[in-house]
Amino acid sequence: MTKTSLLRPAVAALALGLSLAATPAIAREVERGVEPAHQPVVARTDFVFDVAPDGSGGLGATERGRLSTWFQSLGLRYGDHVTVAGDDAPRALQDGVSDVVGRYGLLVEGEAPATAGEAPTGGVRVVVSRAVATVPNCPSWRDKAETNLTGGLSDNYGCASASNLAAMIADPNDLVDGRSAGVNPASTVGGKAIQTYKEKAPTGAGGLQSMGVN
Repeated sequence: MTKTSLLRPAVAALALGLSLAATPAIAREVERGVEPAHQPVVARTDFVFDVAPDGSGGLGATERGRLSTWFQSLGLRYGDHVTVAGDDAPRALQDGVSDVVGRYGLLVEGEAPATAGEAPTGGVRVVVSRAVATVPNCPSWRDKAETNLTGGLSDNYGCASASNLAAMIADPNDLVDGRSAGVNPASTVGGKAIQTYKEKAPTGAGGLQSMGVN
């Protein structure tokens, strides 16, 4: 084996290393606006519990206790949506479920989402829908402020505001669907006070009162 044949692998490896070093690194897109790239993401989970009626068609003490224990294990709270599925269930059974839900300060409302399986015959399926808001990839420390030579936003920009919003929102579904006012602002106490202030005539509208000394 000659010296030339021994040098060929080394030269090839050196050339490959130089070509890789010359390849520029792919940098992320520079954001020069004020809209943060990080936004809360809402994920929903549906919890299912089947309830059977007692002999009279209502919610018996045993089923009532099971349902209440299940709510306690879930930590049922404001922001959770409770729905009931089972059209053929007795009205007394549905009212019994609503009574248990009401003890947690909530109402049975809306149409139950689609779940695997069906409600038991003559019974109801209680569905608790819980939404959670999170901000993926926050905080992000990929960028270094001292090397920002592009004038763009830091990758961590907006993480604090988005994370605080996700933590403080009582019902994360409001971030997706929003919520209508549902009441006339003019009928509220604050609205009445503002309306009275707007409609009240200025104190000087009636002119100056004449005052004399007796």
